[in-house]
Amino acid sequence: MKVAGKGPALLRLNNLKRVMTQLRSTRITSRQDIALALQLSKNTVSLIVDDLLAQGLIHELGPVSVAAAGRPKIEISLRAEKLKSAGIMVERNAIHWRVCDYFSQVIAEQTWQTATADPEQLLRELEEVCQTLHAAHPELLGIAVGFPGIIDPQRGRVHFSAHLGWQDVDVLTPLVSACRLPLRIMHNVKAAALLSVEQLDLDRAQSHFYLRIGEGVGGALVEQGEVFVGSSWTAGEIGHLQVQPKGLRCSCGRSGCLETLISQPAIQQQLGQRKTGLRWQNAASEPQIVSEVMALTGQHLGHALSHVMQLVNPASIIIDGPWNTHPAFIQAVEETAQASTLAFTFSHTQLHFLPQRIDPANGLALAVIEQYERAIS
Repeated sequence: MKVAGKGPALLRLNNLKRVMTQLRSTRITSRQDIALALQLSKNTVSLIVDDLLAQGLIHELGPVSVAAAGRPKIEISLRAEKLKSAGIMVERNAIHWRVCDYFSQVIAEQTWQTATADPEQLLRELEEVCQTLHAAHPELLGIAVGFPGIIDPQRGRVHFSAHLGWQDVDVLTPLVSACRLPLRIMHNVKAAALLSVEQLDLDRAQSHFYLRIGEGVGGALVEQGEVFVGSSWTAGEIGHLQVQPKGLRCSCGRSGCLETLISQPAIQQQLGQRKTGLRWQNAASEPQIVSEVMALTGQHLGHALSHVMQLVNPASIIIDGPWNTHPAFIQAVEETAQASTLAFTFSHTQLHFLPQRIDPANGLALAVIEQYERAIS
């Protein structure tokens, strides 16, 4: 949104953004309830709601009977399908996108294999994807594109990505010239972190640490609803915390990173070493071996999380990984983290083991909405 000058126009715009945020979080509400929650005048809220009604962005559900005298409340709700956002996730040799409504419900999605080693070739493909999505969904508020690696979200650059084999690539400039929509460049894991906090309905005034286990291991700290990236955009990179100085060589070039011990490739390798042909997909055939590997994996992660608890002191830690389905893993994480952390700190840190994986493309789409709702100063 563009605002000519400041003063009343900027105030109205920021009030609109606050109302949109409230409508998204409550789903069904009323003018009176919005005014009370946001401490705005009823007249201010009514003007905003009337404008949104005229644009077809919300609809009235009807009056609600109340015991007190006076005008009955009329419930209203956003027409979530009228406001869409898109997230495009780039992984090694794959692109995956999702278009979501304003409530983060998936409207459309697609995944395909493609070569990602050549930045110029991939960026041309992404330009086409952005243009196609915009043409198919003119209601899009914006598009967020996520990458693995060290990402500068302000300048839209991939400084380094071991998974893609990229170094110092400007991804924002070519995409901006090809797509006439607000664009956001992010790290895939950091986008997923935003969604995890929303899905768990965690207190946005607190800090929360999200950890994702996949081909690699990544993390992100969400502070008051914003992802903290750090001075060199590597805050939260728990996967490259060195836990075994003389351990296996990591994709980052160092040895003994947490990623070499608990990532999906690492566990597949450990299972295969214990019994030829054993993989996570056929883990049920050797429950004892798998339990031993999962317990050791949980111990490694529990030690690493103790450092997060002591140094960052988040209100909660969210673990998003395939091993969450195994009780030995969860038990080992909890017991090791507790034994390795100050008792007072551990007792004030809640551990969440997500039962279902988060799709970073959904998180990227949410990042578009949160940027849309952000106040302008």
